[in-house]
Amino acid sequence: MAEANDPENTILLETSKGTVTIKLRPDLAPNHVARIKELAREGFYDGIVFHRVIDGFMAQVGCPKGNGTGGSDKPDLKAEFNEEKHVRGTCSMARSSNPDSANSQFFICFGDAPFLNRQYTVWGEVTDGMEAVDKLERGEPVRNPDNIVSMKVMADA
Repeated sequence: MAEANDPENTILLETSKGTVTIKLRPDLAPNHVARIKELAREGFYDGIVFHRVIDGFMAQVGCPKGNGTGGSDKPDLKAEFNEEKHVRGTCSMARSSNPDSANSQFFICFGDAPFLNRQYTVWGEVTDGMEAVDKLERGEPVRNPDNIVSMKVMADA
């Protein structure tokens, strides 16, 4: 594990390939972090598949339809673009071409993706378990997708 975790700002992401620990960054994107925690606490992410997993790029999850076309029933979020770089382990919100359309879908970067910097809202970073992310089934769409077994705020676990 990385540094001592703040339980209220740490996500425990149990995937079909193993456990991933994510440090939330409310200093970068307070509204996006609040949404991730709210949806995790409601059990929204439990059972949702990684529908888009591109080798060397990222693994995307968070669509209740399992195909990238849906989100939660909550309103879309205003962008909170920041200076944090998209590098291996970065957690960032997916969106449509509208910058203010992030809702529930997010992605975890496999490697550096500088073309995403300041275009997508970074809200966290993987501090442990990146090897589980590396094992996710690839595809766009993924034929036999892996899923989130459970996603919890550490303070609630």
